[in-house]
Amino acid sequence: MTVRRLGHPRRHYWLVKRMAGAAEVDLVRAREEGVLSAQVWAGMVQRCRGCGDAARCAAWLDTAPCVSTPPARCRNRARLTALKIEQDVVGS
Repeated sequence: MTVRRLGHPRRHYWLVKRMAGAAEVDLVRAREEGVLSAQVWAGMVQRCRGCGDAARCAAWLDTAPCVSTPPARCRNRARLTALKIEQDVVGS
């Protein structure tokens, strides 16, 4: 059995923030509005830490324009997409 090491928490915190930014999701706003709990946000970072593709993700983010949804390989794609929809509906 192979045990995968988790990535550094700070690196993955910023990857989640950057991915949210690319998808035009405001995590701070979601947190302030009660849509995103601290536990869920921490879970998103933890899920990102388990990804073995962080370097590829970071490279993609370096060149990515704003996107409607994160790439399929993103472990937080569903959550970020749901937050984007929530913010689009509330912001309207």
